[in-house]
Amino acid sequence: MYIEKVILNNFRNYEEQIVEFNKNINVIYGDNAQGKTNILEAIFLSAFGKSFRTSKEKELIKLDKEFLNVSTFYKKSDREGKIQINISNKKEVKLNGVKLKKLSELLGNINLVIFTPDDINILKDGPAKRRRFLDMMIGQLRPNYVYVLNQYLKTIEQRNNYLRQIKEQNVSTEMLDIWNEKLAEYAIKIFEYRYEFIEKLKSKINNIHKNITDGNEKIETAGDPAAPVGHGAGNYKKIEIKYLSDCSNKEGYLKLLKERTKLDIIKGYTTKGIHRDDFVVYINEKEVNIYGSQGQNRTVILTLKLSELQVIYEEIGEYPILLLDDFMSELDEKRRNNFLNNIKNTQVIITCTDKLELNKLDYKLFNVKKGEIY
Repeated sequence: MYIEKVILNNFRNYEEQIVEFNKNINVIYGDNAQGKTNILEAIFLSAFGKSFRTSKEKELIKLDKEFLNVSTFYKKSDREGKIQINISNKKEVKLNGVKLKKLSELLGNINLVIFTPDDINILKDGPAKRRRFLDMMIGQLRPNYVYVLNQYLKTIEQRNNYLRQIKEQNVSTEMLDIWNEKLAEYAIKIFEYRYEFIEKLKSKINNIHKNITDGNEKIETAGDPAAPVGHGAGNYKKIEIKYLSDCSNKEGYLKLLKERTKLDIIKGYTTKGIHRDDFVVYINEKEVNIYGSQGQNRTVILTLKLSELQVIYEEIGEYPILLLDDFMSELDEKRRNNFLNNIKNTQVIITCTDKLELNKLDYKLFNVKKGEIY
């Protein structure tokens, strides 16, 4: 699949702009704060119905304007489509001219993987960022996942309100059993989805890492003198992902909620559950976020993203669009070309400050200056 063009009207710093893309590689370059990332944001908005940069939709509307419109034209192997997002006092989403009743109906029409500078910290930051990585991947492939996740979050909010009532108003704890049962029902479904996709990622990461490094990158654990050091495929060290959850089975989670009732009442919120799930990446059985060097961390994040790309391909039969925001500057020319050569048959849209020369590759250049594209 690929994006044919995007039409922006009063979006961020763009008043009126049409961007027509190459179906292979697109390089959007220019100085900082000119509007490069805004184009990626508009595509992301068309795919997910929300921004990856802000939760305040009015920030997307150009200064001194009252509305915005983003129209995205795309092609898939079996169909083509047009997504329109209109935001003023309210948001309206249309697919091929038909207004959508639920945002979940939008998911899966445009499949994409995005890599932003903030993603470099996926492993080092808190678990919320890693859950978001999973939620974005699963949500565009299993629309029901979004519904179940939202129901879980609503239920946990209701349970937390009831916990505070018990603490502050001394109401009976009997109703907790009802909330616990409901919470556990949704939690197990979410666990099953996440476990399925963690397993899919696990089946991809080692081969992908070898491909993007030619099997020659040193894999060691920084700060650990006992860690083995080596170069080449013969000394290649295994990458592993481990999923951490308290909700692997319903009975176990219900028991845990029961055991933590007193603590939950004291704190006024649910201290254990799927909302605290996490996953950890290991190299040589050492946690990358603790022992990995900065270079290893970056390579592992890239490996995760390309694994996500492969998982989506296997699910839908075609590659999703890859958005790379200010990422190529982190790689030297050899790594850059090696990386791009490993993602054939994929539309790639790159933003960067310097004009990239990509030898022997089919690509289109866009120069952005103050909300205008040349």
